[in-house]
Amino acid sequence: MTQFISAISLVVPDYDQAIAFYVGLLGFDLIEDTELSEDKRWVLVAPPGSTETRLLLAKASNEAQEEVIGEQAGNRVFLFLETYDFDADFALMERAGVDIIEEPRVESYGKVVVFRDPFGNKWDLIERH
Repeated sequence: MTQFISAISLVVPDYDQAIAFYVGLLGFDLIEDTELSEDKRWVLVAPPGSTETRLLLAKASNEAQEEVIGEQAGNRVFLFLETYDFDADFALMERAGVDIIEEPRVESYGKVVVFRDPFGNKWDLIERH
């Protein structure tokens, strides 16, 4: 039996702000944006070319959820975005004004840089050797 993770829920303060960042600045594809109720939507985004795992942009609906925005991983890198062209993707991120929080570096596994989304979540951009 084959299984895969289809979506990871990412708590955000506002759907449209999150779409603007992930789709507008990072270039992710908007897979789905379905209204479920007056204040709840099913919003799925994914990096271009991704075929399985999506991010479910989940708007915080109570105080407890609002408190974890940007801290879902306890201030660690939470999500890992792999690329086949680190230099081009990094240059696009810089031009778009993405919050790069360190200098790119080469590790034993490849090139990596940590960036932060507007909500505080830390990401790695990685090109493996």
